[in-house]
Amino acid sequence: MRLGVNIDHVATVRNARGETHPDPIRAAKIVQKAGADGITAHLREDRRHIKDRDIELLREEIDLPLNLEMAPTDEMLDIALKVLPNAVCLVPEKREERTTEGGLDIAGNIEKLEPFVRQLNNAGIRLSLFIEPDQNQLDASKVLGAPVVELHTGAYCLEKVGSIKQSNALTQIIDSASYAKKLGIECHAGHGLSFSTVEKIASIPNIVELNIGHFLIGEAIFEGLEQSISRMRALMKSARSKVLKD
Repeated sequence: MRLGVNIDHVATVRNARGETHPDPIRAAKIVQKAGADGITAHLREDRRHIKDRDIELLREEIDLPLNLEMAPTDEMLDIALKVLPNAVCLVPEKREERTTEGGLDIAGNIEKLEPFVRQLNNAGIRLSLFIEPDQNQLDASKVLGAPVVELHTGAYCLEKVGSIKQSNALTQIIDSASYAKKLGIECHAGHGLSFSTVEKIASIPNIVELNIGHFLIGEAIFEGLEQSISRMRALMKSARSKVLKD
C-alpha cells in the first residue's frame, strides 16, 4: 500500500507569518527520506496555504511523484497542464470551508467535469476523483473514464470509535472499494486519517493508496515529521500483513 503525504499545512504555518519558514519543500524532502511514496499538495483558489511557486519547486526539486489536488476550474486546469504533475486529484472547493468537507458530486456534474477528465488524461496525468463512498458516484466516475477514485474517509474518522455510525461508515468504504475494483477503477482513500483510524482502512485489500496530511503535520510538532511518517507506515504495514495472512 502506497502512502502519499500532504504538506499543505506546513505552508499554512509559513503563511501565518508571511515569511519563508517553515519551508514546504524542505518538508517534502523529509517526507521522501522517511519513505513515503508521494507528495500531495492542494493549490486552492485563495492560495491559503500552498502557493503556485511551491508547486513549481516541488516538481523541480523532489523526486517523489507529485499529486496536485485542485478544484475543477479553468485556472487550475491551465496550471496542471503547464506544470504536468504526476497526478491530479479533482476535489470540491468552497472558499468559506476550513478543509474539504466532502466528495465531488460526479453524478450531478458529468458534463461539467468531462473536459477536465479528458484533457488531464490526454496529457498523461494520472487522474483521480475525490468522492464519497457511494455506488452512484462510482458509476458516474466510470462513465467519465476516470482511472482512479479517492474515497473520502472523513465520516468514518470523525465518528465515535466503536459506534454504530463508525461501523456503518467503514462498511460503506469497504463496499465502495470492492465495487471500484469490479468497475476496473483503482481505489485510493484519505481525509482525517490518524494513528487510531488508519489500520481499519489500510486493511481493506482493494484500497492501494492512502493520502494523509493534517494529522502527520500536526503530529510532527510532538515527535518530528520523519518519525510520524515512519510510525504511520508501520501501522499500515501491520494492518496489510494481517490481511495477507488471512
